[in-house]
Amino acid sequence: MHKNTISGDAAIAIEKSDVQEESGELFEHFRFVVDKKQSQLRIDKYLMAKIEHASRNRIQNSAHAGNILVNDVVIKPNYKVKPLDIISIVLAYPPRDTEVYPENIPIAVVYEDRDIMVVNKPPGMVVHPGHGNFTGTLQNALLYHLQQNNPGDPDAKPYLVHRIDKDTSGILLIAKNELAQTKIAKQFFDHTIDRTYTALVWGNLANEEGTIDANIGRDIRNRLVQAVYDEADKGRRAVTHYKVLERFGYVTLVECRLETGRTHQIRIHFKHIGHPLFNDESYGGAEILKGTTFTRYKQFVQNCFKLIPRQALHAKSLGFMHPSEKKLIYFDSEYPDDLAMVIEKWRHYSAARTVNSENEK
Repeated sequence: MHKNTISGDAAIAIEKSDVQEESGELFEHFRFVVDKKQSQLRIDKYLMAKIEHASRNRIQNSAHAGNILVNDVVIKPNYKVKPLDIISIVLAYPPRDTEVYPENIPIAVVYEDRDIMVVNKPPGMVVHPGHGNFTGTLQNALLYHLQQNNPGDPDAKPYLVHRIDKDTSGILLIAKNELAQTKIAKQFFDHTIDRTYTALVWGNLANEEGTIDANIGRDIRNRLVQAVYDEADKGRRAVTHYKVLERFGYVTLVECRLETGRTHQIRIHFKHIGHPLFNDESYGGAEILKGTTFTRYKQFVQNCFKLIPRQALHAKSLGFMHPSEKKLIYFDSEYPDDLAMVIEKWRHYSAARTVNSENEK
């Protein structure tokens, strides 16, 4: 979290989470301490003056969603700020500068209503344009889908609330209007979204379950990847809970439950504890890290790498409070073909090793 101080008659403290660079969760959080000489002013006008590019509509949506707190109490849109008030606001992530054009790309829609969509993203698809990927993204496909189903509606567009890596498959939630986006953003901020991932990792984990609690930040040597930092002032706190689903000897299938949603969180956390994700090139998992020196084994692993030419990570499930119906809903997904085939190959290999070991006794 970045902290800055604006000088004046009294200090105004500001904290802001820059999610564009540091997180898979798409929201902005600001915290202000009102100057002791501030005259009473409607909170929307106060915040418009303090937050760059924040429209009145965005701020009012945050107020209607219960995303503005003053002195830890949710306030109404007509609240007037007072000296030394402590204001906290969570804003839905603003539209990106990159122009997005609709593209007729098939997408797997798991659920859709007037407020939200849930889709199952395939591996290899970027979530939104940027960084050299300006076409062929999920956002392009979503825009086409919504425009086709809502002809003539200029507001028919996707509002992103989170993202997963290009080569990670699985469940993604999308809002269909700004108020729904704002309400969901608050759930991500409050860590009330229930998310599970399935990962295939190298090695045989010592425990059946555990928690990885380690700060994550951009690697100073390579800005494309993350690193774990012991220093409290470096990186941001990240927490991953895991439990073993199945053991295959040289690799382990695990379920990961995210408490936070940092970029590459699961990938760098498991590298940190010595169990990189299977075939994760960025974090050292694209080599044979465990097993025998036999040629047949090496060929088996190489065949597995060819089956799943990406990190073995899938966003399995997602649970959240529906933004307008006020009920908890939950979605689960099947493994994509590449991950399912690799799991089955390791299952057969592990079973064959067990049989051979028994025969040798």
